Amino acid sequence: MGKNKSVIVIGGGIVGLSTAYFLQKEGHRVTVLDKSDITSGASFVNAGYLTPSHIVSLASPGMITQGLKYMFNSSSPFYMKPRLDLDFMKWAWYFKKSSTKTKVKQSMPVISEINLLSRELFEGIKTSGDLGNFEIGEQGLMMVYQTEKARDHEMEVVKIGAKMGLVGKHLSKEALKKIEPNVDFNAKGAILWECDRHTTPPLVMRRMVEHLEKVGVDIHKNEAVMDITVSGGKITEVKTEEATYKADEVVFAAGSWTSGLSKKLGMKLPLQAGKGYRIDVEEPTNITMPTILMEKKIAVTPMEGFTRFAGTMEFSGINHTIRKERVGAIAKGVEDYYKGFRISEADKNNAKCGLRPVSPDGLPYIGRPKNIHNLTIAAGHAMMGWSMGPATGKLVTELISGDKLSMSISPFDPERKF
Repeated sequence: MGKNKSVIVIGGGIVGLSTAYFLQKEGHRVTVLDKSDITSGASFVNAGYLTPSHIVSLASPGMITQGLKYMFNSSSPFYMKPRLDLDFMKWAWYFKKSSTKTKVKQSMPVISEINLLSRELFEGIKTSGDLGNFEIGEQGLMMVYQTEKARDHEMEVVKIGAKMGLVGKHLSKEALKKIEPNVDFNAKGAILWECDRHTTPPLVMRRMVEHLEKVGVDIHKNEAVMDITVSGGKITEVKTEEATYKADEVVFAAGSWTSGLSKKLGMKLPLQAGKGYRIDVEEPTNITMPTILMEKKIAVTPMEGFTRFAGTMEFSGINHTIRKERVGAIAKGVEDYYKGFRISEADKNNAKCGLRPVSPDGLPYIGRPKNIHNLTIAAGHAMMGWSMGPATGKLVTELISGDKLSMSISPFDPERKF
Protein backbone atom coordinates (compact mmCIF):
# COMPACT_ATOMS: atom_id res chain seq x y z
CA MET A 1 0.00 0.00 0.00
CA GLY A 2 1.10 3.60 -0.40
CA LYS A 3 1.83 6.23 -3.01
CA ASN A 4 5.55 6.81 -2.53
CA LYS A 5 7.18 3.61 -3.70
CA SER A 6 10.23 3.15 -5.86
CA VAL A 7 9.26 1.19 -8.96
CA ILE A 8 11.36 -0.33 -11.75
CA VAL A 9 9.49 -0.71 -15.03
CA ILE A 10 11.28 -3.04 -17.45
CA GLY A 11 10.19 -2.11 -20.96
CA GLY A 12 9.83 1.20 -22.79
CA GLY A 13 6.99 0.42 -25.17
CA ILE A 14 3.51 1.92 -24.89
CA VAL A 15 2.62 -0.38 -21.96
CA GLY A 16 5.79 0.37 -20.01
CA LEU A 17 5.65 4.12 -20.64
CA SER A 18 1.94 4.29 -19.82
CA THR A 19 2.68 2.47 -16.57
CA ALA A 20 5.45 4.96 -15.78
CA TYR A 21 3.11 7.85 -16.66
CA PHE A 22 0.37 6.85 -14.22
CA LEU A 23 2.79 5.71 -11.50
CA GLN A 24 4.49 9.12 -11.57
CA LYS A 25 1.10 10.85 -11.41
CA GLU A 26 0.41 8.92 -8.19
CA GLY A 27 3.65 10.05 -6.57
CA HIS A 28 5.79 6.96 -7.13
CA ARG A 29 9.47 7.20 -8.01
CA VAL A 30 9.90 5.44 -11.33
CA THR A 31 12.86 4.02 -13.22
CA VAL A 32 12.35 2.67 -16.76
CA LEU A 33 14.85 0.19 -18.20
CA ASP A 34 14.81 -0.68 -21.90
CA LYS A 35 17.21 -2.70 -24.01
CA SER A 36 16.74 -0.34 -26.99
CA ASP A 37 16.95 3.41 -27.53
CA ILE A 38 13.12 3.59 -27.54
CA THR A 39 12.81 4.73 -31.15
CA SER A 40 11.61 1.51 -32.78
CA GLY A 41 9.59 -1.66 -32.22
CA ALA A 42 5.92 -2.60 -32.11
CA SER A 43 4.89 0.60 -30.31
CA PHE A 44 6.32 2.65 -33.17
CA VAL A 45 5.18 0.60 -36.20
CA ASN A 46 1.58 -0.28 -35.30
CA ALA A 47 -1.55 1.07 -36.99
CA GLY A 48 -2.30 3.48 -34.13
CA TYR A 49 -5.86 2.26 -33.59
CA LEU A 50 -7.90 2.54 -30.41
CA THR A 51 -10.29 -0.28 -31.15
CA PRO A 52 -13.14 -1.16 -28.79
CA SER A 53 -14.70 -2.81 -31.86
CA HIS A 54 -12.00 -5.49 -32.04
CA ILE A 55 -13.75 -7.79 -29.59
CA VAL A 56 -12.80 -11.06 -31.33
CA SER A 57 -9.46 -12.26 -29.97
CA LEU A 58 -6.71 -13.58 -32.22
CA ALA A 59 -7.31 -17.04 -30.75
CA SER A 60 -10.51 -17.56 -32.70
CA PRO A 61 -11.77 -20.87 -34.12
CA GLY A 62 -9.90 -21.98 -37.21
CA MET A 63 -6.81 -19.80 -36.74
CA ILE A 64 -4.42 -22.71 -36.08
CA THR A 65 -5.79 -24.55 -39.10
CA GLN A 66 -5.26 -21.40 -41.14
CA GLY A 67 -1.73 -21.09 -39.78
CA LEU A 68 -0.94 -24.69 -40.76
CA LYS A 69 -2.39 -24.05 -44.20
CA TYR A 70 -0.12 -21.05 -44.67
CA MET A 71 2.94 -22.60 -43.00
CA PHE A 72 4.86 -22.88 -46.25
CA ASN A 73 3.64 -19.58 -47.70
CA SER A 74 5.79 -16.88 -46.12
CA SER A 75 3.82 -14.09 -47.82
CA SER A 76 0.48 -15.08 -46.23
CA PRO A 77 -1.26 -12.74 -43.74
CA PHE A 78 -0.93 -15.29 -40.92
CA TYR A 79 2.41 -17.10 -41.12
CA MET A 80 3.84 -19.67 -38.71
CA LYS A 81 7.42 -20.54 -39.62
CA PRO A 82 8.07 -24.28 -39.22
CA ARG A 83 10.57 -24.77 -36.40
CA LEU A 84 11.43 -27.22 -33.65
CA ASP A 85 10.96 -25.03 -30.60
CA LEU A 86 9.43 -26.54 -27.47
CA ASP A 87 8.10 -23.21 -26.17
CA PHE A 88 6.46 -22.47 -29.51
CA MET A 89 4.90 -25.94 -29.75
CA LYS A 90 3.47 -25.62 -26.22
CA TRP A 91 2.15 -22.16 -27.03
CA ALA A 92 0.56 -23.45 -30.26
CA TRP A 93 -1.15 -26.24 -28.31
CA TYR A 94 -2.50 -23.73 -25.75
CA PHE A 95 -3.58 -21.46 -28.61
CA LYS A 96 -5.55 -24.31 -30.18
CA LYS A 97 -7.20 -25.13 -26.82
CA SER A 98 -8.16 -21.46 -26.43
CA SER A 99 -9.61 -21.19 -29.94
CA THR A 100 -13.18 -22.22 -29.13
CA LYS A 101 -16.42 -20.34 -29.68
CA THR A 102 -17.16 -20.46 -25.95
CA LYS A 103 -13.84 -18.97 -24.88
CA VAL A 104 -13.93 -16.31 -27.59
CA LYS A 105 -17.45 -15.33 -26.52
CA GLN A 106 -16.37 -15.09 -22.87
CA SER A 107 -13.46 -12.81 -23.75
CA MET A 108 -15.47 -10.36 -25.88
CA PRO A 109 -16.90 -8.14 -23.09
CA VAL A 110 -13.51 -8.14 -21.34
CA ILE A 111 -11.70 -6.96 -24.49
CA SER A 112 -14.36 -4.31 -25.05
CA GLU A 113 -14.15 -3.04 -21.46
CA ILE A 114 -10.38 -2.61 -21.35
CA ASN A 115 -10.36 -0.95 -24.79
CA LEU A 116 -13.06 1.53 -23.78
CA LEU A 117 -11.18 2.32 -20.57
CA SER A 118 -8.01 2.84 -22.58
CA ARG A 119 -9.74 5.10 -25.10
CA GLU A 120 -10.97 7.28 -22.23
CA LEU A 121 -7.47 7.41 -20.74
CA PHE A 122 -5.91 8.32 -24.11
CA GLU A 123 -8.38 11.19 -24.35
CA GLY A 124 -7.51 12.22 -20.79
CA ILE A 125 -3.80 12.27 -21.62
CA LYS A 126 -4.53 14.47 -24.63
CA THR A 127 -6.72 16.84 -22.59
CA SER A 128 -4.05 17.13 -19.88
CA GLY A 129 -1.65 18.73 -22.33
CA ASP A 130 1.21 16.65 -20.90
CA LEU A 131 2.24 15.49 -24.37
CA GLY A 132 1.52 18.74 -26.15
CA ASN A 133 -0.90 18.68 -29.04
CA PHE A 134 -1.47 15.36 -30.80
CA GLU A 135 -4.36 14.09 -32.86
CA ILE A 136 -6.92 11.51 -31.82
CA GLY A 137 -8.95 10.97 -34.99
CA GLU A 138 -12.63 10.50 -34.21
CA GLN A 139 -14.04 9.52 -37.60
CA GLY A 140 -14.13 5.83 -36.70
CA LEU A 141 -12.70 2.80 -38.47
CA MET A 142 -13.93 1.27 -41.72
CA MET A 143 -13.82 -2.47 -42.39
CA VAL A 144 -13.80 -2.56 -46.21
CA TYR A 145 -14.79 -5.82 -47.86
CA GLN A 146 -14.68 -7.36 -51.32
CA THR A 147 -16.77 -10.47 -50.58
CA GLU A 148 -20.14 -11.12 -48.97
CA LYS A 149 -18.46 -13.67 -46.70
CA ALA A 150 -16.29 -11.00 -45.09
CA ARG A 151 -19.28 -8.64 -44.84
CA ASP A 152 -21.46 -11.24 -43.16
CA HIS A 153 -18.71 -12.15 -40.69
CA GLU A 154 -18.27 -8.53 -39.61
CA MET A 155 -22.01 -7.91 -39.40
CA GLU A 156 -22.22 -10.75 -36.88
CA VAL A 157 -19.63 -8.90 -34.80
CA VAL A 158 -21.73 -5.73 -35.16
CA LYS A 159 -24.72 -7.54 -33.64
CA ILE A 160 -22.66 -8.70 -30.67
CA GLY A 161 -20.99 -5.32 -30.27
CA ALA A 162 -24.33 -3.54 -30.22
CA LYS A 163 -25.17 -5.36 -26.97
CA MET A 164 -22.04 -3.77 -25.46
CA GLY A 165 -22.90 -0.29 -26.70
CA LEU A 166 -20.46 -0.42 -29.64
CA VAL A 167 -21.87 1.21 -32.76
CA GLY A 168 -21.14 -0.31 -36.16
CA LYS A 169 -23.12 0.29 -39.33
CA HIS A 170 -23.07 -1.02 -42.86
CA LEU A 171 -21.98 1.21 -45.73
CA SER A 172 -22.98 0.48 -49.29
CA LYS A 173 -20.53 1.04 -52.12
CA GLU A 174 -22.20 4.39 -52.74
CA ALA A 175 -22.01 5.39 -49.07
CA LEU A 176 -18.35 4.36 -49.02
CA LYS A 177 -17.70 6.69 -51.96
CA LYS A 178 -19.31 9.61 -50.11
CA ILE A 179 -17.02 9.09 -47.13
CA GLU A 180 -13.89 8.71 -49.27
CA PRO A 181 -14.75 10.75 -52.42
CA ASN A 182 -11.15 10.99 -53.60
CA VAL A 183 -10.44 7.27 -53.37
CA ASP A 184 -11.49 4.69 -55.95
CA PHE A 185 -12.13 1.49 -53.99
CA ASN A 186 -12.17 -1.97 -55.48
CA ALA A 187 -14.70 -3.08 -52.88
CA LYS A 188 -18.38 -3.87 -52.41
CA GLY A 189 -18.88 -1.87 -49.24
CA ALA A 190 -17.75 -1.46 -45.65
CA ILE A 191 -18.73 -1.57 -42.01
CA LEU A 192 -18.04 1.66 -40.12
CA TRP A 193 -17.24 1.36 -36.43
CA GLU A 194 -18.03 4.76 -34.96
CA CYS A 195 -16.54 3.85 -31.56
CA ASP A 196 -12.95 3.56 -32.79
CA ARG A 197 -10.23 6.20 -32.88
CA HIS A 198 -6.73 6.56 -34.34
CA THR A 199 -3.44 8.22 -33.44
CA THR A 200 0.14 8.62 -34.70
CA PRO A 201 2.28 6.25 -32.56
CA PRO A 202 5.80 7.58 -33.32
CA LEU A 203 4.69 11.08 -32.32
CA VAL A 204 2.93 9.96 -29.14
CA MET A 205 5.86 7.75 -28.10
CA ARG A 206 8.41 10.51 -28.62
CA ARG A 207 6.30 13.00 -26.66
CA MET A 208 5.72 10.47 -23.88
CA VAL A 209 9.45 9.90 -23.40
CA GLU A 210 10.07 13.66 -23.36
CA HIS A 211 7.31 14.24 -20.80
CA LEU A 212 8.43 11.44 -18.48
CA GLU A 213 12.02 12.67 -18.47
CA LYS A 214 10.79 16.20 -17.80
CA VAL A 215 8.77 15.16 -14.72
CA GLY A 216 11.59 13.14 -13.20
CA VAL A 217 11.09 9.57 -14.43
CA ASP A 218 14.56 8.02 -14.74
CA ILE A 219 14.73 6.42 -18.20
CA HIS A 220 17.72 4.21 -18.98
CA LYS A 221 17.99 3.35 -22.69
CA ASN A 222 20.13 0.60 -24.20
CA GLU A 223 20.27 -1.30 -20.89
CA ALA A 224 19.23 -4.91 -21.18
CA VAL A 225 18.33 -6.75 -17.98
CA MET A 226 20.86 -9.52 -17.43
CA ASP A 227 19.85 -10.95 -14.07
CA ILE A 228 17.21 -10.65 -11.35
CA THR A 229 17.74 -11.57 -7.71
CA VAL A 230 14.88 -12.90 -5.59
CA SER A 231 14.95 -13.30 -1.83
CA GLY A 232 12.12 -13.98 0.61
CA GLY A 233 9.50 -13.98 -2.14
CA LYS A 234 10.54 -10.55 -3.44
CA ILE A 235 12.77 -9.18 -6.18
CA THR A 236 15.68 -7.51 -4.42
CA GLU A 237 17.91 -6.56 -7.35
CA VAL A 238 17.65 -6.00 -11.09
CA LYS A 239 21.00 -6.14 -12.86
CA THR A 240 21.69 -4.69 -16.30
CA GLU A 241 24.89 -4.53 -18.31
CA GLU A 242 25.52 -1.10 -16.74
CA ALA A 243 24.30 -1.16 -13.14
CA THR A 244 22.35 -2.83 -10.35
CA TYR A 245 18.97 -1.39 -9.35
CA LYS A 246 16.84 -1.87 -6.26
CA ALA A 247 13.20 -0.89 -5.78
CA ASP A 248 10.07 -1.62 -3.79
CA GLU A 249 8.20 -2.87 -6.86
CA VAL A 250 9.11 -4.26 -10.30
CA VAL A 251 6.96 -4.33 -13.44
CA PHE A 252 7.65 -6.64 -16.37
CA ALA A 253 6.38 -4.73 -19.41
CA ALA A 254 8.98 -5.88 -21.92
CA GLY A 255 6.61 -7.05 -24.63
CA SER A 256 7.82 -10.15 -26.47
CA TRP A 257 10.87 -10.34 -24.16
CA THR A 258 8.72 -10.71 -21.02
CA SER A 259 8.66 -14.49 -21.29
CA GLY A 260 12.47 -14.55 -21.17
CA LEU A 261 12.49 -12.30 -18.11
CA SER A 262 9.99 -14.57 -16.41
CA LYS A 263 12.19 -17.60 -17.04
CA LYS A 264 14.91 -15.94 -14.97
CA LEU A 265 12.51 -16.32 -12.03
CA GLY A 266 11.49 -19.87 -12.86
CA MET A 267 8.10 -18.70 -14.16
CA LYS A 268 6.46 -20.10 -17.27
CA LEU A 269 4.68 -17.36 -19.19
CA PRO A 270 3.43 -18.68 -22.56
CA LEU A 271 4.19 -15.88 -25.00
CA GLN A 272 5.25 -15.72 -28.63
CA ALA A 273 6.49 -12.84 -30.75
CA GLY A 274 4.09 -12.03 -33.59
CA LYS A 275 5.92 -9.90 -36.12
CA GLY A 276 4.04 -7.12 -37.90
CA TYR A 277 5.22 -4.85 -40.71
CA ARG A 278 4.50 -1.28 -41.73
CA ILE A 279 5.04 0.79 -44.87
CA ASP A 280 4.88 4.59 -44.49
CA VAL A 281 4.05 6.80 -47.47
CA GLU A 282 4.75 10.52 -47.11
CA GLU A 283 3.41 11.46 -50.54
CA PRO A 284 -0.29 12.52 -50.55
CA THR A 285 -2.60 9.49 -50.89
CA ASN A 286 -6.06 11.15 -50.64
CA ILE A 287 -6.89 8.61 -47.93
CA THR A 288 -8.69 10.26 -45.02
CA MET A 289 -10.33 7.30 -43.24
CA PRO A 290 -8.66 4.65 -41.10
CA THR A 291 -9.48 1.42 -42.91
CA ILE A 292 -8.94 -2.29 -42.57
CA LEU A 293 -8.85 -4.19 -45.86
CA MET A 294 -10.64 -7.23 -44.57
CA GLU A 295 -9.69 -10.06 -46.87
CA LYS A 296 -6.01 -9.09 -46.81
CA LYS A 297 -5.93 -8.16 -43.11
CA ILE A 298 -4.16 -4.87 -43.84
CA ALA A 299 -4.60 -1.73 -41.74
CA VAL A 300 -4.50 1.71 -43.39
CA THR A 301 -4.12 4.82 -41.23
CA PRO A 302 -3.85 8.49 -42.22
CA MET A 303 -1.38 9.79 -39.65
CA GLU A 304 0.14 13.19 -38.92
CA GLY A 305 2.44 13.71 -41.93
CA PHE A 306 2.10 10.35 -43.67
CA THR A 307 -0.16 7.38 -44.45
CA ARG A 308 0.66 4.04 -42.83
CA PHE A 309 -0.06 0.61 -44.27
CA ALA A 310 0.44 -2.14 -41.70
CA GLY A 311 -0.28 -5.81 -41.37
CA THR A 312 0.63 -9.48 -41.23
CA MET A 313 1.14 -11.77 -38.25
CA GLU A 314 4.37 -13.75 -38.47
CA PHE A 315 5.44 -16.28 -35.86
CA SER A 316 9.12 -16.89 -36.52
CA GLY A 317 10.72 -16.26 -33.14
CA ILE A 318 12.37 -13.12 -31.80
CA ASN A 319 14.09 -11.50 -34.75
CA HIS A 320 13.78 -8.32 -36.80
CA THR A 321 14.38 -9.86 -40.21
CA ILE A 322 12.43 -7.99 -42.88
CA ARG A 323 10.95 -10.53 -45.27
CA LYS A 324 10.58 -8.71 -48.56
CA GLU A 325 7.86 -11.08 -49.74
CA ARG A 326 5.71 -10.04 -46.77
CA VAL A 327 6.29 -6.36 -47.43
CA GLY A 328 5.42 -7.00 -51.07
CA ALA A 329 2.22 -8.78 -50.05
CA ILE A 330 1.10 -5.72 -48.06
CA ALA A 331 1.81 -3.42 -51.01
CA LYS A 332 0.04 -5.73 -53.44
CA GLY A 333 -2.95 -6.05 -51.13
CA VAL A 334 -3.24 -2.28 -50.79
CA GLU A 335 -3.02 -1.80 -54.55
CA ASP A 336 -5.75 -4.39 -55.03
CA TYR A 337 -8.21 -2.34 -52.95
CA TYR A 338 -7.20 1.19 -53.97
CA LYS A 339 -7.51 1.42 -57.75
CA GLY A 340 -4.64 3.18 -59.45
CA PHE A 341 -2.61 3.49 -56.23
CA ARG A 342 0.99 2.30 -56.14
CA ILE A 343 3.50 2.07 -53.32
CA SER A 344 6.99 3.00 -54.47
CA GLU A 345 9.98 0.68 -54.24
CA ALA A 346 11.66 3.24 -52.01
CA ASP A 347 8.78 3.12 -49.53
CA LYS A 348 8.77 -0.68 -49.58
CA ASN A 349 12.52 -0.71 -48.99
CA ASN A 350 11.99 1.52 -45.95
CA ALA A 351 9.51 -0.87 -44.35
CA LYS A 352 9.96 -1.62 -40.64
CA CYS A 353 8.76 -4.39 -38.36
CA GLY A 354 7.87 -4.85 -34.71
CA LEU A 355 7.26 -7.83 -32.43
CA ARG A 356 3.86 -8.09 -30.77
CA PRO A 357 3.71 -10.23 -27.61
CA VAL A 358 0.95 -12.80 -28.15
CA SER A 359 -0.58 -14.91 -25.38
CA PRO A 360 -2.29 -18.20 -26.29
CA ASP A 361 -5.83 -16.87 -25.70
CA GLY A 362 -5.33 -13.37 -27.08
CA LEU A 363 -5.79 -11.72 -23.67
CA PRO A 364 -2.95 -9.83 -22.00
CA TYR A 365 -1.22 -10.79 -18.78
CA ILE A 366 -1.91 -8.15 -16.14
CA GLY A 367 -1.41 -8.99 -12.49
CA ARG A 368 0.82 -10.36 -9.77
CA PRO A 369 2.21 -13.90 -9.70
CA LYS A 370 1.55 -15.65 -6.39
CA ASN A 371 5.13 -16.40 -5.35
CA ILE A 372 6.79 -13.04 -6.02
CA HIS A 373 5.00 -10.39 -4.02
CA ASN A 374 6.50 -7.22 -5.51
CA LEU A 375 6.28 -8.17 -9.18
CA THR A 376 3.54 -7.15 -11.61
CA ILE A 377 3.29 -8.58 -15.15
CA ALA A 378 1.99 -6.33 -17.95
CA ALA A 379 2.46 -8.00 -21.33
CA GLY A 380 0.88 -10.24 -23.99
CA HIS A 381 -1.45 -7.73 -25.66
CA ALA A 382 -1.01 -9.17 -29.17
CA MET A 383 -2.23 -6.70 -31.81
CA MET A 384 -3.91 -4.42 -29.28
CA GLY A 385 -0.97 -3.25 -27.21
CA TRP A 386 -1.38 0.30 -28.47
CA SER A 387 -5.12 0.25 -27.89
CA MET A 388 -4.83 -1.25 -24.39
CA GLY A 389 -1.60 0.45 -23.28
CA PRO A 390 -2.93 3.29 -21.10
CA ALA A 391 -5.53 1.05 -19.45
CA THR A 392 -2.84 -1.48 -18.60
CA GLY A 393 -0.65 1.26 -17.13
CA LYS A 394 -3.56 2.54 -15.06
CA LEU A 395 -4.44 -0.94 -13.74
CA VAL A 396 -0.83 -1.68 -12.82
CA THR A 397 -0.62 1.65 -10.98
CA GLU A 398 -3.82 0.86 -9.06
CA LEU A 399 -2.40 -2.54 -8.08
CA ILE A 400 0.86 -1.07 -6.83
CA SER A 401 -0.86 1.83 -5.04
CA GLY A 402 -3.43 -0.43 -3.42
CA ASP A 403 -6.30 1.47 -5.01
CA LYS A 404 -9.61 0.14 -6.24
CA LEU A 405 -9.20 -1.31 -9.71
CA SER A 406 -10.92 0.38 -12.65
CA MET A 407 -12.03 -3.08 -13.82
CA SER A 408 -11.60 -6.71 -12.85
CA ILE A 409 -8.26 -8.14 -13.94
CA SER A 410 -9.04 -11.78 -13.13
CA PRO A 411 -9.30 -12.70 -16.86
CA PHE A 412 -5.73 -11.40 -17.27
CA ASP A 413 -4.19 -13.56 -14.51
CA PRO A 414 -0.56 -14.27 -15.55
CA GLU A 415 -0.84 -17.75 -14.03
CA ARG A 416 -4.14 -18.71 -15.64
CA LYS A 417 -4.49 -22.22 -17.04
CA PHE A 418 -4.88 -22.88 -20.75
